[in-house]
Amino acid sequence: MTFTSKSATFIKFVTRNRNELHLPDGVHFHAHGEQNMSELIRFGVSIENHLLQQFDRLIQQRNYSTRSEAIRDLIRNELVHEQWKDSEAGSIGTVTIIYDHHVRDLSSILTSVQHDFNEQIISTMHVHLDHYNCLEVLAVKGKTKTIREIADRLISIKGVKHGKLVMTTRGEHV
Repeated sequence: MTFTSKSATFIKFVTRNRNELHLPDGVHFHAHGEQNMSELIRFGVSIENHLLQQFDRLIQQRNYSTRSEAIRDLIRNELVHEQWKDSEAGSIGTVTIIYDHHVRDLSSILTSVQHDFNEQIISTMHVHLDHYNCLEVLAVKGKTKTIREIADRLISIKGVKHGKLVMTTRGEHV
């Protein structure tokens, strides 16, 4: 099983056997004890000094209390990323758009698209940023492919200045 990350290349895991994981650049994990989902497993990590120093700076910047919690979050992030690849999997997320509400018919077009996906859009928030610009945040829930379609349709509409899809998991398998 392989997990990859663009932002954290040191977290590329390749399973060698039940209790051992190897990472590139000399990083090595070894789990001790029985592997039960309800238990915490202690394992040792061998890592180059410069990687550990960089990781410790990252942990401090992000206010983690321990290395363990930071490593758990990296693993969870990779597992969620893998779930997104399944277009039929259930996901949740947000679609955020910034647009100029003075653009002709833009508000009605955005509303029409949102009504096309009324079962997947579970909540919206609308904020007037200034005299021209508005922010909308839509909470979405459904199949990954449908959530991506909602985001693509909204973000590509003429007059939308910026948009971003943030997807996550319902948390069942992480």
